[in-house]
Amino acid sequence: MVRIAVDLNRCQGYAQCAFLAPEIFTMHGEEALLYRTEADEAHRAKLAQAAAACPVQAILVDAVEVPAGAVSDAR
Repeated sequence: MVRIAVDLNRCQGYAQCAFLAPEIFTMHGEEALLYRTEADEAHRAKLAQAAAACPVQAILVDAVEVPAGAVSDAR
């Protein structure tokens, strides 16, 4: 599995990712990006292209490593 994260504060809606990897990224309206947080290894090349094409470098692939115990559901 490939992990994907998009910094939505940085994303400006240029939609290059949606053009290059439409099975992962889609635009909702003109500015809102929807994306899958995980993808199969078969999509790695397209994800790398999409991340490289992002004008504001908002896409991270395999860069989401959360240490065990760092996020808790306890309230």
